[in-house]
Amino acid sequence: MPIKIPDGLPARRTLEAEGVTVMNETDAIRQDIRPLRIGLLNLMPDKIRTETQFARLIGATPLQVELTLVRITDHVSRHTAADHMATFYRPWSDVKTEKFDGFIVTGAPVELLPFDSITYWDELTDIFDWTRTHVHRCLTICWAAQAAVHHFHGMPKHTLPQKAFGVFRHRVLVPTSPYLRGFSDRFPTPVSRRTSMLSADIPAGRGLSVLAEGEETGLCLVDDPENRTLHMFDHLEYETATLAAEYTRDVAAGKTIAIPKNYFPDDDPSRPPENRWRSHAHLLFANWIAEIYRTTPFDVATIGQDATIGQDATVRSD
Repeated sequence: MPIKIPDGLPARRTLEAEGVTVMNETDAIRQDIRPLRIGLLNLMPDKIRTETQFARLIGATPLQVELTLVRITDHVSRHTAADHMATFYRPWSDVKTEKFDGFIVTGAPVELLPFDSITYWDELTDIFDWTRTHVHRCLTICWAAQAAVHHFHGMPKHTLPQKAFGVFRHRVLVPTSPYLRGFSDRFPTPVSRRTSMLSADIPAGRGLSVLAEGEETGLCLVDDPENRTLHMFDHLEYETATLAAEYTRDVAAGKTIAIPKNYFPDDDPSRPPENRWRSHAHLLFANWIAEIYRTTPFDVATIGQDATIGQDATVRSD
């Protein structure tokens, strides 16, 4: 089934051109199932590209999904038009009384700064705490994953000697995880970060489980059942040209940046890269949404209550 997003959102045109089924509101209300409510807290500077990346993956799943775009309440985006933000995004202060089946928090280009020096750190930690009572399943990405495990579990981040940049192979450690159904034993993932979290820093007795890890780049996927959260420290959601755009941008700005590893054919930036992670990106998001659908209660008001955690449920109104 399709994803339901606002008619005028730029992502709609992109997804329709790619063959992703996008539903309008009139058609959505005719179906006899409750749409899954998924929120996206978009912390990336390029809001439109990021919202398209996630909408593409969410919209490919066989369930009706209603996507709500969320922003930090008092943070003003410098890279996205104000009218786009006003039209399509809701501040967290407006949605914090609502319940969501799923909630995604993206990364942000602030990884070298101490967590508590981020201007919106207090609100972000409030959001993390809010997901425990108002969200059935949460997914954090890259810096947001680092921020979440630091907030919930006190894990430190470590600055890398050089940026981890490219497409790296990761090994599945828990093949029985519902999030990894259909995954190959090893899978490629785009990585773009200057800091890392270490498995050695995972505190004992907190129930954290490392699902996938890379020999070169460390933690990739960590399950956090206590907080009903999947932490992804890398970027399976990236489009084919995303790393190329980052590389070109930094070169044009005169920054010292290495060619992304295992990305351009023969390490030649003049040649178009090939996407070798798309299928696993779709698998991960399909599995995450399937797990939400399997366990989330039909009564939205009960989302986040301990009694609903881990129980099979349905979002169909029979």
